[in-house]
Amino acid sequence: MAKIGIFVGTVYGNALLVAEEAEPVLQAQGHEVKVFEDPSLAQWQDYQQDVVLIITSTTGQGDFPDSIAGLYHAVKDQLGYQPDLRYGVIALGDSSYDNFCGAGKTFDALLQEQSAKRVGDLLTVDATEDPEPESVTTPWVENWGKLL
Repeated sequence: MAKIGIFVGTVYGNALLVAEEAEPVLQAQGHEVKVFEDPSLAQWQDYQQDVVLIITSTTGQGDFPDSIAGLYHAVKDQLGYQPDLRYGVIALGDSSYDNFCGAGKTFDALLQEQSAKRVGDLLTVDATEDPEPESVTTPWVENWGKLL
């Protein structure tokens, strides 16, 4: 089974709630899981040979929440090529804004540029359609965990 780091970017707590719901689902599948609420580059690097799951909301005009913005910039500016990294992305957003799920999509694009291997599809969750995101994310996490 996989060693999975869940890296969370949240403002009002929804992304953290999704991460806390995902953790036991993945553990029940036999994975070793740890949630990082205010993630650092050092924590990320502990998973470079393993699996990361990015769960982030989007603020403003497609921006990252403060809790994960520093990690994104550190990964972008300091790491580069990451061919051994496997990852997934759950992007939370609101389709009434122009840059719907912009933070998650931006992180996904960066990891693609760095040759990381995405497992499954990027999941976008629209707050206007799914006010309780875990109703959408939990089935996705169950399927994603089986792909690892």
